[in-house]
Amino acid sequence: MSDHLTSEQVAGIVAEGLPVEGMSGKRLLLIVPDATRGCPLGMVFKEVYRHLAPEVASLDIMIALGTHPPMSEEAICERLEITGEERSTQYAKVGFLNHEWDNPAALRQIGVLTPDEISNLSGGLFAMEVPVTINTRLFDYDELLIIGPVFPHEVVGFSGGNKYLFPGVAGPEILNFFHWLGAVVTNPMIIGHKWTPVRKVVDRAASLVTISKRCLCMVVDKGGLAGLFSGTPEQAWDEASELSRKLHITTKPRPFHTILSCAPAMYDELWVGGKCMYKLEPVLADGGELIIYAPHIHEVSVVHGKLIEELGYHCRDYFLGQWERFKDYPWGVIAHSTHVRGVGTYESGVEHCRARVTLATGIPREVCERINMGYRDPASIRLEDFADREEEGILLVPKAGEMLFQLENPASWASGVAA
Repeated sequence: MSDHLTSEQVAGIVAEGLPVEGMSGKRLLLIVPDATRGCPLGMVFKEVYRHLAPEVASLDIMIALGTHPPMSEEAICERLEITGEERSTQYAKVGFLNHEWDNPAALRQIGVLTPDEISNLSGGLFAMEVPVTINTRLFDYDELLIIGPVFPHEVVGFSGGNKYLFPGVAGPEILNFFHWLGAVVTNPMIIGHKWTPVRKVVDRAASLVTISKRCLCMVVDKGGLAGLFSGTPEQAWDEASELSRKLHITTKPRPFHTILSCAPAMYDELWVGGKCMYKLEPVLADGGELIIYAPHIHEVSVVHGKLIEELGYHCRDYFLGQWERFKDYPWGVIAHSTHVRGVGTYESGVEHCRARVTLATGIPREVCERINMGYRDPASIRLEDFADREEEGILLVPKAGEMLFQLENPASWASGVAA
C-alpha cells in the first residue's frame, strides 16, 4: 500500500487551502521551481489550474530560477507534465515567465535590510545594508502562489516557502549576501536545521513583498507526494520541514573514508551537481574522498563557469583569510565554491581541506585541476565495486542530492567547524 497522497487527497488540500471565494477575479501568479528540484509538480499544478482557472482573471507561471539558466517553452511544459498539444489548447492562456536575476530592468527594489537588522538576523556575523530587489513582474498580480518541494538545503537549512522568492525571483544583492552568510556559518552547521540565520533573512525579505502570498509546500518521497501543506509561505514551510526532517535525513553510526555520490540526470552541471557533496559532507571522514559520479555533466556552470575557473574551489577560510583579494567577486559564487569543496583551514598561506573531492564527470582533467578538484575517469568506475561495503567505510549513494546524511552523534565531528 502506497503512503503517497492520491489525486483526490491533493484535490481536497488544494480546495481547502485555496478557496475560490477569495480568488474570484484575481490575477494569480504561480511561482514554481525549475527542473533541478525533484517533485510531481505537474500533479499539483493541474489540480490548482482545474480548481482556480474558471474563477481567476488570469493564471500565469514564473520559474523561480535564482541564477540558473532560463527554461525553454518545451522544458517548462515538461516540468509541468503537459504535452505540446495541451499547452496550445487547455493551457493556451497561461503565461510562462522566466526570472531574470541579472537584468536590472526586470527588477524592483522593495526596501533595504539595515545594518542593525542584518546584525540581529545573522547573529552578529555581518552588519551591512542589503538592498532587497525582486522581479518587477510580480506586481502585475493580485495573488502569489508558491508551489515547490521542501528538502534539507545547504544554504538555508530546509528549502521551500519564501526561498522561492529569495533567491528564486530575487535580485543579486540579497541573493549574494545570504548565500555567503550560509557559507560563513558552513554547510554542516546549516543543512538540516530549520531556524538558521539565512532562513531569518529570507523570511524578513519576504515580509517586504506586500502582495498577498499563499503557498503549497510539497514533501516528496520516492517520487510521490508524502505530504502537501497549504497556508502562508511561513506556515506551510514550517509544517513541511518537519515532515522533511523525518523523511529526508538518514543517520549513520560512523563516517566513511570513501563515498561514491551519483548525480541524477536533473543535475546537468556542477553548479547544481554540487548537492552530491553538500548532502554527504556530514558523513565524510577527515582525510576521506567524496567522488561525484556524473558522466552526463560536462559543464561547471553555464552562467558562472568563467568566474569559478578564476576562483577555483576552496574552503571558507581560504577566502576569509584573503578577503581583500576576493571581496569584489559575487558572494554567491564564492559560497558555492566553499560548499562544494567542504570545510577546511587556511594558515600561513596554506590551505588544508578536510577531505578530497573528486569529479568523475565529463569535465576534462585539465579543467578539474584548474579549479582545484580531483579528477577520475568516469569509465573507470563500476558501481558494483562500491556497493554493500559500508562496514569497510565505503558508501554508495545511487541517487544523491536530496537525501541528507548525518552522523548519529555529530558532536565530535562538528567541533570547530564553524569557529
